[in-house]
Amino acid sequence: MKNDIAYANADFIPNAADYIDTWVDAAREFRETEAAIGRARLNAAYGAHEREKLDLFHPAGRAEGLVVFVHGGYWHKFDRSYWSHFARGCTARGFAVAMPSYPLAPEARITQITRSIARAVEKAASYVKGPIYLTGHSAGGHLVARMLCRDVAMQTEVRNRIARVVPISPLADLRPLLETTMNQSLKLNEAEAIAESPVDHTPLPVPVTTWVGAEERPVFLDQARWLSEAWRRDMRIAPGRHHFDILDDLERPDSPLVRSILRD
Repeated sequence: MKNDIAYANADFIPNAADYIDTWVDAAREFRETEAAIGRARLNAAYGAHEREKLDLFHPAGRAEGLVVFVHGGYWHKFDRSYWSHFARGCTARGFAVAMPSYPLAPEARITQITRSIARAVEKAASYVKGPIYLTGHSAGGHLVARMLCRDVAMQTEVRNRIARVVPISPLADLRPLLETTMNQSLKLNEAEAIAESPVDHTPLPVPVTTWVGAEERPVFLDQARWLSEAWRRDMRIAPGRHHFDILDDLERPDSPLVRSILRD
């Protein structure tokens, strides 16, 4: 399909598979350590589907608020267990971090996945008081942006607590994906692609900063810019970062990315 190469991130990142292996090991170590010292609530169900579960990582003291991180994988790969260590930067700053899994394509359509994430945010919010900050990577960036669209049902009390959204390397316009091989799994049609594209919605009046790596595929720079322009919100380009290592800054409490997520 004509857009396959444009959206093939791993094909253009040296030793891309090594990142996945490293994430799995680092995430497991972080998760086990946090659970051992009583700072992790694991496998909390937020829905009926077996994948509708989240892990919640607490800071050392009382949480100042909640961060929800939604993983990527083009809506048909991965689960929360790959990313646990990326909670480190925000928990070190005093915030709890929730990381949900969600049903994947082709079993679930993107519209259903969006609804799952809204339920995950509501569930996580029931555990932690204070402001809510949403961030997510790639397809996860799409999903957290969708939480600001008025057609997505969410408890009013929870939605009113959302203080900032930071989509990282997001997919903001899904129409180009209609002409990719992965759409055999996603099963997008034009109507759903439009309905699920954040660029085609007017967002709620919440601060948004879109992040993208300077070394990403050109279409991801385009996607980030499209969202920034459509929503008239901020955009930051991370120097020297590609689609995978842009996440590394989530481990550093003093990184520009973490500071952007938690800024009031």
